[in-house]
Amino acid sequence: MTPTLSRRVAAEGVGTAMLLAAVVGSGIMADRLSGGNQAIALLANTVATGAGLVALILTFGPISGAHFNPAVTVADAWQRGLAWSDVPGYVGAQVVGAVVGVWSAHAMFQERLFMLSLHARSGAAQLFSEFVATFGLLAVIWGCSRRRSTAVPFAVGAYITSAYWFTASTSFANPAVTLARALSDTFAGIRPADVPGFIAAQFAGAMVATMLFRWLVPALPDTANQVVVPHSGGTQ
Repeated sequence: MTPTLSRRVAAEGVGTAMLLAAVVGSGIMADRLSGGNQAIALLANTVATGAGLVALILTFGPISGAHFNPAVTVADAWQRGLAWSDVPGYVGAQVVGAVVGVWSAHAMFQERLFMLSLHARSGAAQLFSEFVATFGLLAVIWGCSRRRSTAVPFAVGAYITSAYWFTASTSFANPAVTLARALSDTFAGIRPADVPGFIAAQFAGAMVATMLFRWLVPALPDTANQVVVPHSGGTQ
């Protein structure tokens, strides 16, 4: 039975909230336990985020597709895997869920609930990093989802784990994550002034990857029926 839109939206909201709780919570824990060693802190944050992402995609993927990411949702709709009328519900749930996840992490670690980040992430290198990070994420999704969909959760988790280290921005690769992390003046935060540039670069990377894979694999069906994992709710 196809999940209703309300169930799919709820899955996106809860899944994104849990993802942000993992990202921010592990960042706070890593920062506290690393004794000032930023490499150790980043490694701990990376492992927790990648492992959590795999688990969340496996959990919520059969319900909503486990996007947890507005750039993925828009790309999915563009390829007719999701009705455009469903996009506002998905994106709204992702943004609200991301904020709730950040606040949940703050509550768990007794941080101030409401705050703005002072962590500067500006400059051309940071923006290009976000383009590359999101381009790679969508490339992994498009490259795996229609050929070996059971591998997608692990491929996405592995890619994000890697991209934390090979991009200067530590691979946000997600507009909802970016917005929510601006509300956390912790290890994982980003200054609000830097958010618009990150989001623009992320959508650009997602669109370029989507166009590239439509050209690289012309035998792909005209209508996408799965992103990140098989799901219903498209326009077909």
